[in-house]
Amino acid sequence: MLDLILDILSVPAILVGLIALIGLVVQKKPSSDVFKGTIKTILGFLVLSGGAAIAVDALGHFGVMFQEAFNVQGVVPHNEAVVAMALEKFGTSTALIMAFGMLANILIARFTKLKYIFLTGHHTLYMACMIAVILVVGGLEGTVLIIVGSILLGLVMALFPAIAHPTMKKITGTDDVAFGHFGTVGYVLSAWVGKLVGKNSKSTEEMKFPKGLGFLRDSSVAVAIVMGLFYIVVAIASGKTFVEELSDGQNFIIFAIIQAITFAGGVYIILAGVRLILAEIIPAFKGISEKIVPDAKPALDCPVVFPYAPNAVLIGFLSSFLGGIVGMLVLIGMKATIILPGVVPHFFCGATAGVFGNATGGKRGAFLGAFAHGLLITFLPVLLMPVLGDLGFANTTFSDADFGVVGIILGNIIKIFVH
Repeated sequence: MLDLILDILSVPAILVGLIALIGLVVQKKPSSDVFKGTIKTILGFLVLSGGAAIAVDALGHFGVMFQEAFNVQGVVPHNEAVVAMALEKFGTSTALIMAFGMLANILIARFTKLKYIFLTGHHTLYMACMIAVILVVGGLEGTVLIIVGSILLGLVMALFPAIAHPTMKKITGTDDVAFGHFGTVGYVLSAWVGKLVGKNSKSTEEMKFPKGLGFLRDSSVAVAIVMGLFYIVVAIASGKTFVEELSDGQNFIIFAIIQAITFAGGVYIILAGVRLILAEIIPAFKGISEKIVPDAKPALDCPVVFPYAPNAVLIGFLSSFLGGIVGMLVLIGMKATIILPGVVPHFFCGATAGVFGNATGGKRGAFLGAFAHGLLITFLPVLLMPVLGDLGFANTTFSDADFGVVGIILGNIIKIFVH
């Protein structure tokens, strides 16, 4: 039964489909509208997930070539990898904390001013897992572990969207949708940097291209070309022989170009999925915000901001990745644990940081804000690893900023009060 609950709650498409279903039923919509709205919401998330999987697969090849090209070894922060290891030992605690934490989030939204319901199911699972690990390492167990963990999870699920919301309103131009992704500290840092440096800087979306380069106004073409240059450089640096082994014999330059265009295709599908979700979830959520939790806002996954500034998405990714490389060099110089720049977190989180930085500081904000974000998600994992107990010695750790911030604070509080 626990496995079934975990499967339902950790699959974003099913979770958000259920929310849409409840919202439409509460509004007493005709059964045909309920059915259509629920299916299209689930479909939107599956389209988004399909696009993400395509982009992640292409980025995986980039990451492998990057490590080979520059011959660096270290820890690669990767949420899915560390959670997969942790669930073997902490699965039951995680499932219970997740289920009761989501309930706590709804109660907090109902009875406090934090009117945000966090709908990014996989991130809820990851945060529940990290909280379970840290509390168990700190000595908590049984009912106390579940109660403390659930309340903490419910709080962070309501608090982080509230922190992001002022910038989120600037990005979307509305107050209808909130932001629910546990990289918020990094995005708010980017927005703050953007505000500092971005005076008179035009939006990334107003970039002027010479007539002959007008095709670059199409964000999919721009992503494919820019990423193509990066893939080709990394393919050449890692060597023809290595890449052609990776590509099952395909010419190394052709492989690099195809991977870059595949990545651009993944981003295009993500944007299509986001538009489909927004068209369905906002009207459906009206029922919940009117009848169950007055004035509640749905807090959605980070790609929800991508369609608002597609150029900032690309700038943010590249700039965050550059920040990750600079941070890695600093760690090598300090002889500390080396955090390799994980291409997946730098894409999803860096791109989001670019959109947040652009909202407050235009092109300069997108570039420098995302660069600061890249540094942040390089240094936070180093500080987080000691509080994860045995998991801290594994070759991976949590990647996104909020996991680092919550984990470091919680781990140190537990040391004071439990030991």
